[in-house]
Amino acid sequence: MIREFIRIVLTVTFIFSFVENLSAKTGEAGNIQIIHAGALLAVPGKGPMANASVIVEAGKVAEVRAGFVSASDISSDKNQTVEIIDLRDSFVLPGLMDMHTHVTFEFSRDQQLRNVTVSDEDVTIDGVVFARRTLMAGFTTVRNVGAPPAAIFALRDAIAKGKVPGPRIIAAGGGVSPTGGHGDINGYRDDIFPEPSHSGICNGADDCRRAVRVLAKGGADVIKFVATGGVLSNTAAGTGQQFTDAEMVALIETAHALGRKVAAHAHGVDGINAALRAGVDSIEHGTYLDKESIRLFRKTGAYYVPTISAGVTVAEWAEIEGYLPPSMRDKARRIGPIVHATFARAYKGGVKIAFGTDSGVSKHGLNAREFLFMVEAGMPEEEAIKSATINTAILLGRADQLGTIEPGKVADIIATKQSPIDDIRQLQKVTFVMKDGVVYQAAGE
Repeated sequence: MIREFIRIVLTVTFIFSFVENLSAKTGEAGNIQIIHAGALLAVPGKGPMANASVIVEAGKVAEVRAGFVSASDISSDKNQTVEIIDLRDSFVLPGLMDMHTHVTFEFSRDQQLRNVTVSDEDVTIDGVVFARRTLMAGFTTVRNVGAPPAAIFALRDAIAKGKVPGPRIIAAGGGVSPTGGHGDINGYRDDIFPEPSHSGICNGADDCRRAVRVLAKGGADVIKFVATGGVLSNTAAGTGQQFTDAEMVALIETAHALGRKVAAHAHGVDGINAALRAGVDSIEHGTYLDKESIRLFRKTGAYYVPTISAGVTVAEWAEIEGYLPPSMRDKARRIGPIVHATFARAYKGGVKIAFGTDSGVSKHGLNAREFLFMVEAGMPEEEAIKSATINTAILLGRADQLGTIEPGKVADIIATKQSPIDDIRQLQKVTFVMKDGVVYQAAGE
């Protein structure tokens, strides 16, 4: 217990010390940074340009120019500092985005015990550690689709205010689930987790409208609901549809009326297609999607967030004796082996894809492993990068701010030593990270 307390204190002390020293890497407010890029993928999908300069001012991209611009070309104001960031030996691209994370959490074999012994305060501290790890892996924005609301909203707001380092977080807080569904807390005595176990539990269309309104009132940026059963819930309910069609319509309509987009956790094809018909904005996992699903994706414009990493991870766990309870293990063994084929079918079918990993199931900081799985399943490298930049920005409704390195956009910029278009594994070795114009990892560190 004492060792754990010391670890937490040292972690928090380091993080605040890190933030206090950021000014040494960014200069004073109002000054200019010029990134000299050996190769620049400013707009994924349009190919890289060689020898370019990105001018950053007040945390935003002010200009992109061919060639290496000098400080004197930018400013004649002797009181204004112009910082040159030398990435002439690097490949520069927009900050990456992950649309399916659980930043305050990493699943472990003692998860059932942790559910009743770990406090929201513990979860928040874990989130600080995982958020920094995610940012340093090159992910400057994430959508968090399930966490204790108090913990994730506090972390989101602290990052936004610059108190701790981490990616920009678009947070759902708790999810919406029917009683006994994938998002409920199953397998405990009623006196430990009484019914309802949290405010997102609902039954019937009107009650689901209430649940969405409660989550929005509490600070949710996006609404996440469980259209079907899932793997890591301690119930043998399977992975089929769990909400009725009428309940899905009600909660999606309510969320949209409140200005929130909606993400649907969905494995079984019945739940996938019902959620698409109801107007959902994205399908998470989508394991058993079929030809009708692809038709509905294309008709509605919804995005598919594949999370191949999660399928691979749970399949590995299923082969470790005693790691998962039997109800989880059996679902993991069925779903894990088919996720690559599902992704390939969706991509070939013309479904719009937004990058997502389900980190928290898979390890935080290893988010870029998903790119390797996507490329192995048939997606070209630059298209995979586009799925984690331009496509994710569109899904978030923030394409005017994020996703490319263009004038007026937020200066979220990363770099690798070699081209990820030639070798997608380079994205697992990010060497430079800038978010909002602040350098969190400098080349050579």
